[in-house]
Amino acid sequence: MTLSMRLKGLAAALVAASIIAAPAMAQEKTLKLGHLANEDNPWHKASLKFAEELSSLTDGRITVEVFPNESLGKEIDLINGMQLGTVDMTITGESLQNWAPMAALLAVPYAYTSIENMDEVAGGEIGEKIKAQIVEKAQIRPIAYFARGPRELTSNRPIKTPADLNGLKMRVPNVPLFVDVWSALGAQPGPMAFSEVFTSLQNGTIEAQENPLALIRSASFNEVQKYVNMTDHVRSWIYLTISELTWSQLSEEDQAAVMEAAKRAQEYERGLFEESLAADRKYLEDNGMTFVEVDGPAFQAAAKDAVLANVNDDIKPIVEELFGQ
Repeated sequence: MTLSMRLKGLAAALVAASIIAAPAMAQEKTLKLGHLANEDNPWHKASLKFAEELSSLTDGRITVEVFPNESLGKEIDLINGMQLGTVDMTITGESLQNWAPMAALLAVPYAYTSIENMDEVAGGEIGEKIKAQIVEKAQIRPIAYFARGPRELTSNRPIKTPADLNGLKMRVPNVPLFVDVWSALGAQPGPMAFSEVFTSLQNGTIEAQENPLALIRSASFNEVQKYVNMTDHVRSWIYLTISELTWSQLSEEDQAAVMEAAKRAQEYERGLFEESLAADRKYLEDNGMTFVEVDGPAFQAAAKDAVLANVNDDIKPIVEELFGQ
């Protein structure tokens, strides 16, 4: 065999080897992550961060495709899809109480006195029990959590104590717990579609409403309300989750990579969350709203019985414990 023939044979062998090796070097898995937030939301940015970190930790073997704006489906549809194995990941919270009653603890009025207190619960023993029940009952695994902006009361008179509410006509979502809690505090709450709130505030049908700062800003309530009363009446968190079916298909090494990427995404989201709270407050102050500090313990004490009357018996002992902290 001539040298030329040997070289051609070697070249052919190298080409064949590269073809055989190609599948092994190719991307092994693509995860689909759908959620309801838009592209500007910290949850979406944190999802992209998770995707970036997981790709890096697995040398590109696992990639994550992120679908914002319910483009992969609505929240309950995504949860159902994860249970069937057609969706890999989503961001979800107290909606999981449809399967796991303890998920209601993610958003109980006046259960958490500060974000630090909420972190202690979410990252502690109670949080572990919540996650374990979600895994068992919903077949979905929480791998990180994101804070949500606390809900605040807006009005045209300052509210510092429950006595200041004194028959205040206010809009609340169509949630019996919210209606009962605000009634117990002395207000006159009524459910109303969110799309009707601005006009109703403008024409005086209602005097107040409650929402996180981001929504107060985006809805331009500063044009029809003078005060943001820092009631912080609902502090809550939401989970970044992965389907148990998807999780079980991952090696221990890749499961560890998923958890590390999730940890980094959680830290990243918290920074964005704090920045957004500060930016929203500055915007609202710059546009005419005055922020009022309230007597938080007085509000919590007045709300306690109404909250306990509305929560599921499965979680009532835990809520009582939270109120006693």
